[in-house]
Amino acid sequence: MGKLTLTTFLTLDGVMQAPGGPQEDPGGGFPYGGWLSPFADEGMGEFMAEVFGRAQAFLLGRRTYEIFAGYWPQHDDPADPIAGRLNRLPKHVASTTLKEPAWAGTTVIDGEHLQSEIVRIKDALDGELQVHGSGALAQWLLVRDLVDELNLLVFPVFLGAGRRLFPTGGLPTAFDLTGSRTTSGGAAIHTYRVAGRATFGTVGA
Repeated sequence: MGKLTLTTFLTLDGVMQAPGGPQEDPGGGFPYGGWLSPFADEGMGEFMAEVFGRAQAFLLGRRTYEIFAGYWPQHDDPADPIAGRLNRLPKHVASTTLKEPAWAGTTVIDGEHLQSEIVRIKDALDGELQVHGSGALAQWLLVRDLVDELNLLVFPVFLGAGRRLFPTGGLPTAFDLTGSRTTSGGAAIHTYRVAGRATFGTVGA
């Protein structure tokens, strides 16, 4: 049985929208696209190469899929852990509007059967079904308790606006910290594994 992992770039105030560039996701009039650029460094690249090296399949929202599909097929390198995996491993896209994806290895999952199909895909793997970015999908998965592990890359910038990762309405959940490192650019990278329902008490009691 595999596990579903979510890897996300975040600001200090939890914004995940458009880290890579101004045109990546300007939805809602978001003016700060590309906020990650000043902090991208070798340490971040090394971590991401490790993450992609564990992938067996990908689950993406439509916007992230279209961003990836517009770039990675034109920058293919079988030896590159990111390009090689994205271009050759199965890609599942959660979408009700995408009908004829051109990127090889892509399957579209419609909304009616999304949850059961995600569980089926994950259970058929021995490794990771990976979600990258995909804000709306990530929130949908978190609310339904479908994420097994989080890779959060937190960068030293505060924006005050933009789409945030964690939604309201999810189940209170505890996590175990299984990995932590920092990069020269100031990113704090944490990996959390779901540990069960959150518990509550009084400090010092």
